[in-house]
Amino acid sequence: MRKRLLIVFHTRSGHTGRLIAAAYAGACSAGGVDVELRHAPDAGVDDLLGCDGLLLGTPENFGTLCGLVKDFLERCYYPCEGRTVGLPYALLISAGNDGRGAVREIGRIATGYGWREVAEALIVRGEFDATALVQAHELGEALAAGLELGVF
Repeated sequence: MRKRLLIVFHTRSGHTGRLIAAAYAGACSAGGVDVELRHAPDAGVDDLLGCDGLLLGTPENFGTLCGLVKDFLERCYYPCEGRTVGLPYALLISAGNDGRGAVREIGRIATGYGWREVAEALIVRGEFDATALVQAHELGEALAAGLELGVF
């Protein structure tokens, strides 16, 4: 049975959206994994319960994750409590600051869920270039490949 990678994100300025598009393309290029892309307000419990791995993409707003990604995580918490323990996840942060606040806060939430971080968070600070898009592509590809090969 094919594994499923869920990518949940929010973007307002478009920066996070461009990075997530690159990560999505990378995940799809890996081949053997179904990749689902969901805007945070449209993602829900069924999406989370049906995935084998998760990539969260968020801008850093006021030193933390954006509200719509946090809303997704809060809406899903109680219905998913105890049902996604061990879920492999990774983060993609578009930051105007240093991104560490968003990583820290999502890490706390992930600990509550019992998830397992499988890649260092990709934090892209300020304006980005082609290198950041390549890094996002590689992150998506690595997550999908890890799921396909059973590494995670």
